[in-house]
Amino acid sequence: MTKVSRRNMLTATAAGAMVTAVTTARASSFGNPDEPPQGAINAKNRQSLTDPGPQDRVLATQFPSAQSPPPTDVGDLPQFWASFNNAPRRIQNGGWARQVTQADFAISETISGVNMRLAAGGIRELHWHLAAEWAYMTYGKCRVTVLDDKGRAYVSDVKEGDLWYFPAGFPHSLQGLAPDGCEFIICFDDGKASEFNTTLVTDWLAHTPPEILAENFGVPVGAFSKIPLHNLWIFQGKLPAALATDQKAVEEPGGLPPSPFTFSLGSSEPVRQMKGGEVMVADSSIFTVSKTIAVGLVTQRPGALREMHWHPNADEWAYWIKGKGRVTAFETGPKAVTLDFNPGDIGYVKRNNGHYVKNVGDTDMQYLEVFRSSYYADVSLSDWLTHSPPEMVAQTLNIDEATIAKFPKDRPLVMSE
Repeated sequence: MTKVSRRNMLTATAAGAMVTAVTTARASSFGNPDEPPQGAINAKNRQSLTDPGPQDRVLATQFPSAQSPPPTDVGDLPQFWASFNNAPRRIQNGGWARQVTQADFAISETISGVNMRLAAGGIRELHWHLAAEWAYMTYGKCRVTVLDDKGRAYVSDVKEGDLWYFPAGFPHSLQGLAPDGCEFIICFDDGKASEFNTTLVTDWLAHTPPEILAENFGVPVGAFSKIPLHNLWIFQGKLPAALATDQKAVEEPGGLPPSPFTFSLGSSEPVRQMKGGEVMVADSSIFTVSKTIAVGLVTQRPGALREMHWHPNADEWAYWIKGKGRVTAFETGPKAVTLDFNPGDIGYVKRNNGHYVKNVGDTDMQYLEVFRSSYYADVSLSDWLTHSPPEMVAQTLNIDEATIAKFPKDRPLVMSE
């Protein structure tokens, strides 16, 4: 008879318990169809889960779903996470900016993003872009000025929760207001667009012969003897005059542009307000000047779910304002990848790719959904299934029709826990 030591018995018991636990877990995990299976739930040998090599543990804690994906994840997708948190800041006297373009974030073909801060009096100098500029104010107050293609000027002050939109080629400027300037997110309707390489008035004048400047503006050549020879981009200026004074200074007989270039998204009525949260929308139907950018501002309570859905009209560029979120993106293949998002992070889900967003924190979560489109659109999975013949859905999913009848039929957008 073989002698069994207490140590061997304990080891065998522990191994057996581990296998039993894994087997039981696997048996109860119906959402794990792949062969070979993925996920920690399938690791019979616990060494399969360890990571003894070099690592940044602080960074790793920000990505729990990458460290241990759910067993329903399968295959790979292009990286759909980026962040302003690790984007280099270009700092000047008067403010700073950092950006994430397609050069840094390959999947982001339709939108590039900028995070900018202007001190009180700080000026983003007079300039224009080859792409349209859309922005959301996250902090403070800012004065915006813009001229349309009919020579009509628009000057306005914006605050946290407000938007602006400048069509491509419309010249504009930005200035931080008292008491503490402003911070905002800019989206360009071109993934390659860069805030660090824009058409600046200082550059153009410095690279134009002085006699041409004199002829163009009808003043002596000497009037331009002190113009900057290097662009200002962002610089510290004086606080501007009262809004009414600046508006009066640019007033013309032609009047104001027909549509305002600013909009208060944060003060607008939600398109849907549920126990789990709310969604506000601004697209060309209400913010009429915004012809190439549509946006949703989503707020989710702790534990709430932005329902399973997809967007048929455009890729989604998302910016996390607050809270902790978890996203699984699904693509034909099948491919399913889960990632985690924190304030300052950016997500990008391709058009028609299914996804959901779960609030995994203990506070409200808020983020922007930005689309290169004139209108906001999504398709709800539950809405589709409840508007298909019940017997067909029942046969497809092997779920009885009584259960299917309980699925939400009204596109809830945000589901409470």
